Amino acid sequence: MGDPAGIGPEIILKAIKNNKVQPIGQHVVIGDAEVLEHLNEKFGYGLQINRVKDIKELKNEDRRVNVLDLANVDLEKLQSGKVQKQAGKAAVEYVKKAIDLALNGDTDAVVTAPLNKESIHKAGFKYPGHTEILAERTETEDFSMMLYSDKLNVIHVTTHLALEEACKTINKERVETVIKLADETLKKMGLTEPRIAVAGLNPHAGEDGIFGDQEIKAIEPAVSAAKEQGIDVEGPLPPDTVFVKAVEGKYDIVVVMYHDQGHIPVKLLAFDDGVNITTGLPIIRTSVDHGTAFDIAWQGIARETSLVQAIRAANKLSSNK
Repeated sequence: MGDPAGIGPEIILKAIKNNKVQPIGQHVVIGDAEVLEHLNEKFGYGLQINRVKDIKELKNEDRRVNVLDLANVDLEKLQSGKVQKQAGKAAVEYVKKAIDLALNGDTDAVVTAPLNKESIHKAGFKYPGHTEILAERTETEDFSMMLYSDKLNVIHVTTHLALEEACKTINKERVETVIKLADETLKKMGLTEPRIAVAGLNPHAGEDGIFGDQEIKAIEPAVSAAKEQGIDVEGPLPPDTVFVKAVEGKYDIVVVMYHDQGHIPVKLLAFDDGVNITTGLPIIRTSVDHGTAFDIAWQGIARETSLVQAIRAANKLSSNK
């Protein structure tokens, strides 16, 4: 359910109200039933909130919200659209429970609504975000964040790091790993021969070392190694043109070097329907590609488009696994 003070509960209810979830697959919300009941009544959605204690109790019917109720929110003290300890703690507990269900084989995939980093830090958890919780809980070392949409797909070599630190972190082994993750994940999505572009880190992809040597020392060797393994990959390519070529259809995905290099073009082109996929995990995890939107939380105006696309992507991956 994500941060209960954010738009997560609302977009879940909207997706079910508009009959966009039930046709995709059987669902269960890991969250707090009181919060969902409160918003269901506030907005007059007329949904049936069905508390379940066991995944086997699910009933996949129109206008029914199956909730595995962790009952970990004091609704009277919860403030919508605010950073607060109890909301951050609840959000982490939701995602850990969801991961455990997937690891145990009780569910086929996990779809996450947004959490707030400041709130989870206030609750004593020092995770930069969902991705790191997932990696720790599943004991995964090689993972990456992929942003997936109908217009542009990217996958990150580094994510939640200061830009200065990200530049220092890039090495051949990590770039090669992410190229492989891109190839594997797109094949799971149904692409038999993914075409992968690798963006340079520096302007003009370093211009033969004039603007930096990461391309020469790390990125070029990684691309060469991936090619030797039969992967269809090109790079390093100038970052200011590679996304244009991908949007025009030359490439299926771009391997990017740091957070904003990938997030900016995807959010520009597909802000409402982009999906976050964590690659390399032993479970399937997708997510909305937006934050908790505290400024509009609990107002009934948040759009559920990205959540629905994330559910569709999770279903596609679980069908092909």
